[in-house]
Amino acid sequence: MPKSLDWIDAELQDLKQAGLYNRIRTLESPQGAWLVVDGKKVLNFCSNNYLGLANHPRVVKAAKQAADKYGVGPGAVRTIAGTMDLHLELEKRLAEFKRVEKAITFQSGFSANLGTIPALVGKEDVIFSDRLNHASIIDGCRLAKSKIIAYDHCSPESLKAALEEHRGNYRRALVVTDGVFSMDGDVAPLDEIYKVTRGHDVILMVDDAHGEGVLGEGGRGIVDHFQLHGKVDVEVGTLSKAFGVVGGVVAGNPLVVEWLYQRGRPFLFSSAMTLPDVAACIAAVDILEDSTELVDRLWENAGYFKAEMKNLGFDTGHSTTPITPIMLGEAPLAQDFSKKLFEEGVFATSIGFPTVPRGLARIRVMISAAHSRADLDQALEIFKKVGKELGVI
Repeated sequence: MPKSLDWIDAELQDLKQAGLYNRIRTLESPQGAWLVVDGKKVLNFCSNNYLGLANHPRVVKAAKQAADKYGVGPGAVRTIAGTMDLHLELEKRLAEFKRVEKAITFQSGFSANLGTIPALVGKEDVIFSDRLNHASIIDGCRLAKSKIIAYDHCSPESLKAALEEHRGNYRRALVVTDGVFSMDGDVAPLDEIYKVTRGHDVILMVDDAHGEGVLGEGGRGIVDHFQLHGKVDVEVGTLSKAFGVVGGVVAGNPLVVEWLYQRGRPFLFSSAMTLPDVAACIAAVDILEDSTELVDRLWENAGYFKAEMKNLGFDTGHSTTPITPIMLGEAPLAQDFSKKLFEEGVFATSIGFPTVPRGLARIRVMISAAHSRADLDQALEIFKKVGKELGVI
């Protein structure tokens, strides 16, 4: 090994000793309530497959048909020779679904944030960002090279004080927040944030990656949930969670979307979404528009599981969404808990620093509409057994 890379080996050893090393398991089956992981059949409580669409027959069929008609890769970036009629159809359908004027798709939700934030603000500008915003927002803010002012988590009061103190010192301003915070499962008070931003001449942006397919009428997201249509300038989302496929979307003010067609760097310099993925996303929108059944089942499952976990004595944090954190404190305990769950037949990974602050390690349980009541009951018994064995309950 080159001496110049010795530091990496030392850092990796430190991660292992601290219980922070990621041991990545391998899946050998389609996404669903049950998975085959490292050769073992286990209940799945890890995936972001909120509605069970990742292996839905209509979604799979649409991808196959698109591959037969268009092939697989788009062959170019969108601005040269990579924009297909299906791309435009998906953007039109997403805008209609989210009840906005226009939408633009990216290769992922992460790249959507990386492309959007630097296109809207730069060195002369300021960004007001929730302290617990996702890594993609943080990285997008860094790329913008703007002044970054963090306000207290989900605190309109803290945001108001920051705006009043700093807004006048900069050319343009962006206020950005997650919609649903992926580690804690709490929802940003977007209605109050909107009220605070009025009169301060700011661009308001929300990343609704964990709200799409979950919040709002039929899963239309946090803007629909708070009835803020036409009031939020930028609504970023992902097509890899509740939609069950892959890709990112930016919806909202048509001027913003038009500008991203011209200046969104991942859009300009990376090949377009593959056509089977695009067709699969359109099928997912069809399913959500046809019925609220899957969204309703998701919330029913989440309510049942959370209530039972609390009855067992587990600390499920402050979540108000299907994301259910099982708070354990230290990373080694969380890793041990996850390992024992897997041995008993439940796949639920531990999450520690730097994804969450030190001392706030947890098992993050992701509930899905794909889970049956029997699945949930079986998991509850296993959580109870492991919890007692490790002295958590």
